Amino acid sequence: MLTLVIGNYNYSSWSLRPWALLTHLGLPFEVVRLTLDTPQFAAEVAQHSPAGRVPVLRDGALTIWESLAILEYASELAGGRGWPAERGARAHARAVAAEMHAGFAALRAECPMNIRARGRRVPMTAARAAAVARIDALWSDCRRRYAGGGPWLFGGYSAADAMFLPVAFRFQTYGSDGLGAEARAYLATALADPTIEPWVRRAEAETEVIAYSEVGQAP
Repeated sequence: MLTLVIGNYNYSSWSLRPWALLTHLGLPFEVVRLTLDTPQFAAEVAQHSPAGRVPVLRDGALTIWESLAILEYASELAGGRGWPAERGARAHARAVAAEMHAGFAALRAECPMNIRARGRRVPMTAARAAAVARIDALWSDCRRRYAGGGPWLFGGYSAADAMFLPVAFRFQTYGSDGLGAEARAYLATALADPTIEPWVRRAEAETEVIAYSEVGQAP
């Protein structure tokens, strides 16, 4: 049995990514949930990985402590189903996933993932506007190219969709200004995905509050 070590369901965007892909791939796994931003977190996560962060995937004696590496490993366990079957599309999907992994810092910093929250508003900065414009371009381009294969970025569900799922929740929380019709349609698909309902229910049931992730509240 695989073990996925995660943070809070409501706030831990990096934990959500491998959880979503493992769930979509139908790979059985158990969850160890650690509470972020607590005095005991560092000691608890050190029991699973010396890197001191979540998520962590454990498979017997093997420990994988980085999100994109977890997605790659999960795809291999599922016979490659985490990426498109066609080589060109697969390379494209990996590039898109890697761009999400390394970029969009302004969006992540200014709009923390907060699944429970709705109607939050934070001032738009030039850096975040540029990030939203790039996401709109990425999503729209993927949908134009691969719409014939299904409703996801590359037709069928892939690691690229898992990588962008926390972004979809950010748009749900803070508004989706700047997205065009194609990107908005993809956003609706991501948020309506029944596979993620258990994660959302657990996020909504959590009672912990991380103050620095509660931004954009009405005065």
